[in-house]
Amino acid sequence: MSGMRLGYDLTIEQVQKLVMTPELIQAIQILQFSTQELDSYVQEQMLVNPVLEQGQRESEVPEDSERIREEKQTEEDRHQDEVLDWKEYIRDSNYGDEGYGKWQDKGSENRANEYEKFVTNDVTLPEHLMFQFQFAAKNKGCRHVGKYIIESLDENGYMTSTIPQIARATKVPEEKVREALEIIQGFDPAGVGASDIKECLEIQLRNRDELTDNLRTLIEDHLEDLAGNRLGSIAKDMGVTVQDVQKMADIVRDLEPKPGRQFASEMTTKYIVPDVIVEEVDGEYVVSINESSTPRLSVSSYYKDLLHKADTDKQLAEYLAERVNSASWLIRSIEQRKQTIFNVVTAVVKHQKEFFDHGSKYLKTLTLKDIAEEVGIHESTVSRSINGKYLQCPRGMYEIKYFFSAGVSGSTGEGISSNSIKEFIKEIVETEDPKKPYSDQKMVEIFEEKGIAISRRTIAKYRDEMGILSSSKRKRF
Repeated sequence: MSGMRLGYDLTIEQVQKLVMTPELIQAIQILQFSTQELDSYVQEQMLVNPVLEQGQRESEVPEDSERIREEKQTEEDRHQDEVLDWKEYIRDSNYGDEGYGKWQDKGSENRANEYEKFVTNDVTLPEHLMFQFQFAAKNKGCRHVGKYIIESLDENGYMTSTIPQIARATKVPEEKVREALEIIQGFDPAGVGASDIKECLEIQLRNRDELTDNLRTLIEDHLEDLAGNRLGSIAKDMGVTVQDVQKMADIVRDLEPKPGRQFASEMTTKYIVPDVIVEEVDGEYVVSINESSTPRLSVSSYYKDLLHKADTDKQLAEYLAERVNSASWLIRSIEQRKQTIFNVVTAVVKHQKEFFDHGSKYLKTLTLKDIAEEVGIHESTVSRSINGKYLQCPRGMYEIKYFFSAGVSGSTGEGISSNSIKEFIKEIVETEDPKKPYSDQKMVEIFEEKGIAISRRTIAKYRDEMGILSSSKRKRF
């Protein structure tokens, strides 16, 4: 213990670390937001920050504001600069009142009403049934029961209550409930008002006057065997040929198991607005940010009128400085969001050019790490920038995540996306002989001929994900 020295040392060391400031947290949130989420967030910020105004295109924000937003400040000078920046920002900008009015396309309404242009008058299932029922109901009591039944159907058109429950709720005899239910079961779409899938299928066949004894037996006793394509077992049990069962199976499979799904949902409709547009120009693919998907924010010109008052009102000056800096940071974060998304998608399009040229079968494997290294950002930033974002191109609308997937190796050593493999599997199944469908092992051999190494287990996995049955269940007799 005699060799131990106790005491204090004063040392200076430099440590680099990331401090999660409120502004940085906000910037990360804004990058991750989908178009609708960003819109909602901006509306919230406009409620708490009177300096913010929505209307002018971001690309038209005066250059002075860019200079102020990019200005580097030290912690010691921050308080003094906050008071001065907002004055210079407003004084030098020469904002005109007309420049900050609600921005409009010619002949269109303001952005707040843009979604209304896409709202359709799709009819819901209850509306469709009530329209028919008002002409079929015999009396007021029947209409009352019928309305209750229609409103209690689920979105697929099935009953959610039993006849005794409805009778108690409407205070009418069960016979009256059955009478109203029979009327509804005769409506379009055929199959509504059923208690289960068997009754649903039978109602459809009954309305088409095609419900034979054999079809009723097939539905009531052999629906699971039919789903498993065990036609030989069904034929043996029913005492008919396999070919007869195949014909009946084709009739049943042509029916609609969820008759209500063809109608509009009563839930809130969500619209997809593409964040990025990819266009082909002279053989090259040009990436552009969809400006209509990005809120256009600026500092309201109204606050320049408070400049003279603020010169003598320190409290007002400090408040406005805080609000202007907050608004500037929000505008800067939204602009940075646009730039990051643009950079990421540009790299994706470059990597997946063959997809845009030839289609889904030519998707390559792509990871977040690949794009992160190419763009020079962190993987988590790539992940946030594609979260909930959509891309519109000549081939349609795609979630940007679609272009990121693992896969298998081709003969050239280049990765082939799992989505491409699925397209190949779909093509193989569509062109096979239905009486001799390809087994998973046979598909492995077909892929080997294409120079693609893939296991039988992987084929089965992708096939299941696509909802394609096994060869034994796809076989026709």
